[in-house]
Amino acid sequence: MGAMPRIERALESALQSADSAGAPPTLAAAMRHAVFPGGARIRPQLLLAVARACGDGDPLLADGAAAAVELLHCASLVHDDLPCFDDALTRRGRPSVHCAYGERIAVLTGDALIVLAFQHLGACAETSPQRLSRLLATLSAGVGMPWGIAAGQAWECESRTVLRDYQRAKTGALFAAATAAGAEAAGAESGRWRTLGEWLGEAYQVADDIRDVLADPLILGKPVGRDVALGRPSAAREQGLGGALDRFDTLVEQAVEAVPACRGAEGLRMLVRAEAQRLVPRPMRAELVM
Repeated sequence: MGAMPRIERALESALQSADSAGAPPTLAAAMRHAVFPGGARIRPQLLLAVARACGDGDPLLADGAAAAVELLHCASLVHDDLPCFDDALTRRGRPSVHCAYGERIAVLTGDALIVLAFQHLGACAETSPQRLSRLLATLSAGVGMPWGIAAGQAWECESRTVLRDYQRAKTGALFAAATAAGAEAAGAESGRWRTLGEWLGEAYQVADDIRDVLADPLILGKPVGRDVALGRPSAAREQGLGGALDRFDTLVEQAVEAVPACRGAEGLRMLVRAEAQRLVPRPMRAELVM
């Protein structure tokens, strides 16, 4: 089975476990709204690609970790869209959760998805329970303090921010957690894989900064121009669009070079390059050089 069917099946299993008889129906619906239909699912794709490269010794655990990473990412988007942060009306081309279900339900949706991520991961660790503690530590570090997504959001609330610290926390930390968790789910050493996630995660944030200036919101599926409107740190603002593109290209090449020697190395490099092209396609590059 390919990566995307595995990811969607694992996510569906997780959401079904949360939507049992007697659960609050509005919260259950909002959680599903936040997760389906998904975006590129690049974080769980990376996790499964690394797990396969490391032998994929426990596919159920790898699938559980992939679902957990995506649930954590979706939770961060729900919270990021709230009026107190981005006040985004759309996400993935549909109303954001707080617009569709109200702000109170949106807060609870993000919280419930975070908890569900760890619940589902634990339920998938029956075959390899000895691997669970490392996975829990890796994924929680990707979303908590002092260097995870929560820290990244908190940097937006500070009067002075180091751009690279902000980017590594808000986006890079969960990418690093995804690549490390892929190795750990397969019972392999994760250190050499974490670097791949760190470079690619930082590249993603730089690309997001570029797209916030140049992308069509109908194609992007969310509002643009929010970095300037909210005064957020941005590579495009600090380095200019040309400088941000140069930085993006450098980070992508560092991510490609960070892929360790393994049977699936070429496939991983192709995945990284394909994502780079999707994030900053040729027409957008053409705008930068006009």
